Amino acid sequence: MADEDLRPEPEALLAEAAREGRGRLKIFLGAAPGVGKTFAMLEAARQRLREGTDVVAGVIETHGRAETEALVHALPVVPRRPGYYRGRILSEMDLDTLLARRPRLALIDELAHTNLEGSRHEKRWQDVEEVLAAGIDVWTTLNVQHVETLNDAVARITGIRVRETVPDRILDTADEIELIDLSPEDLIARLRAGKVYVPEQAARAVQNFFAKGNLTALRELAMRAAADRVDAQLREHMAANAIPGPWPAQERLLVCVSDSPAARNAIRAAKRSADRARVEWIALSVTSPRIETLPEGARDDLALALRLAERLGATVASLQAGGDVAREILDFARRNNVRRIIVGRPRPRSALHALAHPFRERVAERLLRLGTEFEVTLVSAEPGRARPQGWHLPALSFPATGWALLATALASGAAWVVDRMLPVASLALLFMTAVLVVATRFGRWASALTAVSGFFAYNFFFTEPRLTFTVHYRDQILTLGLFLAASLLTGGLAAELRARVDAQRAAADRMGKLYDFSRRVAAAAAFDDVVWAAVSHVSMTLACRTVLLVPEGERLAVAGGFPPEDRLELRDMSAARYAWQRGEEAGRGSATLPAADWLFLPIRAGERRLGVVGVAYEGGRSFSPVDRRLLDALIDQVALAMERVRLAEDLEGARLAAETDRLRTALLSSVSHDLRTPLVTIIGAAGSLAEPGALPPEAQQALAETIREEGERLDRYVQNLLDMTRLGHGALKPAVQPSDLAELVGAARTRLAAVLRGHRLGTDLPPDLPAVLVDPVLTEQVLVNILDNAAKYAPPGSPITLAARLDAGRVVLSVADEGPGIPPADREKVFDMFYRVAGTDRRRAGTGLGLAICRGLLEAQGGTIRAEAARPDGQGTRILLTLPVAP
Repeated sequence: MADEDLRPEPEALLAEAAREGRGRLKIFLGAAPGVGKTFAMLEAARQRLREGTDVVAGVIETHGRAETEALVHALPVVPRRPGYYRGRILSEMDLDTLLARRPRLALIDELAHTNLEGSRHEKRWQDVEEVLAAGIDVWTTLNVQHVETLNDAVARITGIRVRETVPDRILDTADEIELIDLSPEDLIARLRAGKVYVPEQAARAVQNFFAKGNLTALRELAMRAAADRVDAQLREHMAANAIPGPWPAQERLLVCVSDSPAARNAIRAAKRSADRARVEWIALSVTSPRIETLPEGARDDLALALRLAERLGATVASLQAGGDVAREILDFARRNNVRRIIVGRPRPRSALHALAHPFRERVAERLLRLGTEFEVTLVSAEPGRARPQGWHLPALSFPATGWALLATALASGAAWVVDRMLPVASLALLFMTAVLVVATRFGRWASALTAVSGFFAYNFFFTEPRLTFTVHYRDQILTLGLFLAASLLTGGLAAELRARVDAQRAAADRMGKLYDFSRRVAAAAAFDDVVWAAVSHVSMTLACRTVLLVPEGERLAVAGGFPPEDRLELRDMSAARYAWQRGEEAGRGSATLPAADWLFLPIRAGERRLGVVGVAYEGGRSFSPVDRRLLDALIDQVALAMERVRLAEDLEGARLAAETDRLRTALLSSVSHDLRTPLVTIIGAAGSLAEPGALPPEAQQALAETIREEGERLDRYVQNLLDMTRLGHGALKPAVQPSDLAELVGAARTRLAAVLRGHRLGTDLPPDLPAVLVDPVLTEQVLVNILDNAAKYAPPGSPITLAARLDAGRVVLSVADEGPGIPPADREKVFDMFYRVAGTDRRRAGTGLGLAICRGLLEAQGGTIRAEAARPDGQGTRILLTLPVAP
């Protein structure tokens, strides 16, 4: 065999990796109560305790047995948590205390036990799963009649159905199963000796559940269950360790789920068959027009059956069938490599029921007839549940009944008029028209009522002798019979067509709502908008209450609800926290905290949990499969929208962080270079002046002038930094007043006399220029920054020109130089803080704040600023300032 064929299977290695960090589960499995499971578990635990293992008894059910109680006293025990149930104080395992104690090994008796109402989990096996997830080993006990897929087999053997069950996956994930076996004779002897039940209960038990034949059959089931698990462990070991063996290609098994009473039995049979054949199995739900019109009770049964299949490990699939359901199922089976189909046996139909539903498809019968290449298995319902579908009077609403009778009356009136005026022989067509109209509006039963009432009206008013129900002529008897049959047939067809149209309309409506919702959340830019769109749309789509919770620090908080909801009851919040922490559904209709009023579903984007959606119907009814699929689709859309908003916020945060880092770097560069340069010059010049008699008076005068110029330059830099700070904090409050632009230009020219010494400054200010409404101090600072910038980049000796004009009721002031100009791509960017045009490093240094300060100061006063080329060839720069005119 090639070396690559001896590599371990990736699935087996992943399964082993998934068990890392989890506790190990050992199940003491027995065929019936009293075989000694708890006793054997406690004996083994005492041995482990003597070996130094930290063992704690989480909960032990002794049932008053002295030998068992003696073993418990030798072990550390977690005190039970009291609870109130039906007027009595009972006790349950304290799960939180056990998790806080964190022993190496926990003993948790009776795995199938149902917890008291209000507990965190509905079943004890769910408590065990949480303990295992915390890394604590668990030993527990289980009787074979509590295994989910063996439940109906045990009921058939013993005649008693056990209501407390454990999913088969718990046995599948057990690391060790120890079969506690006892012969039927020894068990009956223990029972009669009072070591299992009290004498009165023991006598009844021997006659019923503990009959020798029953115990023998249960013993065989327990041995088979243990053997199946041993075989599975062997296969896992071979796969994980690359031990060669036969690995045949796996085929799939399909179970059809419907509202049939045999659906759950079919699911259990499919699970057992899939486990024995070691194949994957699929639970298929068919959505058809008939499913859309099922009553609420039947929809709940269908939802419970699908939930059972999901809990047992099936791959749940849905199929939209518009016509021949059986052919659609067979096509699905062919596409998915299915060779065996399991379906619940349909209820037997009485003749009246067949007459009332002549067009209802018998899916199981057609599967047997058409699926010749498949192995089709029919599973019967429990005795008593498969009663024939007999005749029953339909529940007609008052409007439907009234319209049916009114349609008959109108048809009778029209027939009477036609009979008097025209020689028409087929007056029955008028009554059939009424039947069709009523069928398309109110359905099958209203059309049947119209047909029957029309039959009697036609007989009474239009057959000889008239005004009696007596018929004299044979041809009229045939006419009446054909009329009734044709009316029922056409009414049924019209009603069937109406049901299909309604179903298609409902499906289109759901798709439309899903599309509308996707558009709404796609347009939502903020997280609050997404939350409101989610809760409002889910509520309106499913006609339920909706709440959305998101994490805030270490806790879950209500982000939004429809109708508005800002708090939840304690048990509902516990279910929400469980759904958030475990990533599983919790609350009403689920296996965890079912006493809650809400059903909570996690919102996931990949492996990341974003929040929890809670939904609740008025009256506490369950979700239909159609509504549940729609809800899952809506939650997926919510997850995408929330993830999109989160990513947008992260990108914005990253952009702000990058911008902040860039500004910080530019500011440090400015402080370290642009502010330090004048300081160095000032310090050097002052040092030279401090040496008495070292320099002639002319040199001393030049150094003093240098100190003054560099001090003014430093003052401008500091002023720009202060203005930037004031603008950033919104502390700038312009004191606008009418001002003369010529005076402002003159003041700026005076302040920059030393800087502008090497340039020819020209001004073109019309004498009739109106006053501008600005803050004179801030506007002077703007002109200083612009002139300083022009002097910095214009060639020495080149002119700088200031010109003003009146344009559309505003004054436009331009400052032009003959420097290298600003590239078109940078003409807007130069007004950003710390931005400097590339290629200007050899020119005089600056902070890159001047023009940014100018824009901020002008916009605060209602003005604008922009840059353009001074000449057509792109050379030179012209800064244009637009200022408001004073009244």
